[in-house]
Amino acid sequence: MPWQMKAASLVGSPVGVSMQNGTGTSGILCGIENGELLLMEYLYHTQFALKHYPVFTIADVNPFPTCVPARYEYSYYEGI
Repeated sequence: MPWQMKAASLVGSPVGVSMQNGTGTSGILCGIENGELLLMEYLYHTQFALKHYPVFTIADVNPFPTCVPARYEYSYYEGI
């Protein structure tokens, strides 16, 4: 399936973006408009930036997997 079809259902979700040149980035997918993919990326501290990537530079867009909390074999409080 072309990445554009996947991306349409991922708007508002965290995604990983693979570029044609082999690099990648991640952020919240804000949409695809005027031939650009719009991605909200974290910069530092409390700053974020809405970045615009031309669609011809993108190889694929994938959703983040769900988080599964680590399970420990014993509880810290066992034996107290």
